[in-house]
Amino acid sequence: MSFLVVGLSHRTAPVGVLERAALTGDVPTRLLHDAAASATVGEAALVNTCNRIELYADVDKFHAGVAELSLLLAHHSGVDLEELTSHLYVHYEDRAVHHLFSVACGLDSMVVGEGQILGQLRDALAMAQEEHTAGRGLNELFQQALRVGKRAHSETGIDKAGQSLVTFGLEQIALGAGEIVGKRALVVGAGSMSSLAAATLVRAGVTDLLIANRTAERAERLAANLGARTVDFAEVPQALAEVDLVISCTGAAGVVIPADVVAAAVAARTAETPLAFLDLAMPRDVDHDVHELPGALLVDLESLSQAHAATPGAGDVDAVTGIVADEVTAFGAAQRAARIAPTVVALRAMASEVVLGELGRLNTRLPDLDERTRAEVSQTVRRVVDKLLHAPTVRVKQLAAEPGGASYADALRELFDLDPAAVQAVSGTPVGSTPAAGAPVGSTPIGAQAGAGGTLAGGGPR
Repeated sequence: MSFLVVGLSHRTAPVGVLERAALTGDVPTRLLHDAAASATVGEAALVNTCNRIELYADVDKFHAGVAELSLLLAHHSGVDLEELTSHLYVHYEDRAVHHLFSVACGLDSMVVGEGQILGQLRDALAMAQEEHTAGRGLNELFQQALRVGKRAHSETGIDKAGQSLVTFGLEQIALGAGEIVGKRALVVGAGSMSSLAAATLVRAGVTDLLIANRTAERAERLAANLGARTVDFAEVPQALAEVDLVISCTGAAGVVIPADVVAAAVAARTAETPLAFLDLAMPRDVDHDVHELPGALLVDLESLSQAHAATPGAGDVDAVTGIVADEVTAFGAAQRAARIAPTVVALRAMASEVVLGELGRLNTRLPDLDERTRAEVSQTVRRVVDKLLHAPTVRVKQLAAEPGGASYADALRELFDLDPAAVQAVSGTPVGSTPAAGAPVGSTPIGAQAGAGGTLAGGGPR
């Protein structure tokens, strides 16, 4: 089996497409189960955030895996496959590992270096574990990605140079509506992003903080932790006229704050500064038409993407890039070595059986041998077999750790005529679950493949 990721993000798709493709409600769970039930997929995990949707899988065939995951993403997102294809990207084997490690380090984030993605990856793994769609392969991959992300943040300054979306968004708000300190604010939603936003506002020095959420209990818990006040979700339109800043991040499928409601709130305000909105939801919470309203300022994911031209220091990015490269190499070597280990164990088990058989025949032919001589003969035979096997087994482990080394396991099985069932009994995985000869290794944008003559329905790139 080999790792494959098919997905789309802020780097490949406009916000409008990401908004329509957003997976809400029980859709992520259904997508996971459908992926894991596919004949080409052994395991599946889904990274589903406000600016990326990525389906990770352990597959036995590249082309069939790409086609199946792409179709599933189109079906569950509701975006036509032909349109979605131009925004999808594919990473395979070591490139899939490299991509996930880069994501974990914040190198692929809208705001480079932000650390919130680690929590989102942790949630993705937990969901796959709870739904029993992740096995040993994806568990090891995601656990290592989390370790790599933590290493990048502890060994470099990328976490100091980078910012969370909330922090960056508030900086953009300050440019158009003045400093955050002293403002009155309303947070709509009580999930992880909303909680982060509320805590950030408190640290920034807001004088009065309101929390609104469809589930009042969650709003009350968050407000109690931060010394804030709650407001009924139905009273949000009235509360807009009483605040200077609104941050919204709910899981609603449609607009939560319409443009006409904002227009009425603006008309009722007496403050000279604009009523500012930071919309971090996908799909969007605040009506896009608010951009055009006098007296209102809207910063959303689309405008954040356009504004984020500055990146962290090149030295930190280079350092993290080096960490990712080293970790990918080490992870790949360990995975390839692990693949051949069952074959080596099966070989030694076969050799042990041969020794036992021959010693048994010796006992039959020479029943009068004294115990001392019999023990010496037995030890000599075992030493000869061990010495004959030592060099090839050590060398094959070294070769297997190199790129393309999986083929050495096949060669070992063929040379020594090992029983496939014996190898499978050791590994617990099907024999021959290595990439097919000629399968592409690396990353490919699906749109480019289709444009070059490959089609998803026909099995992916050619």
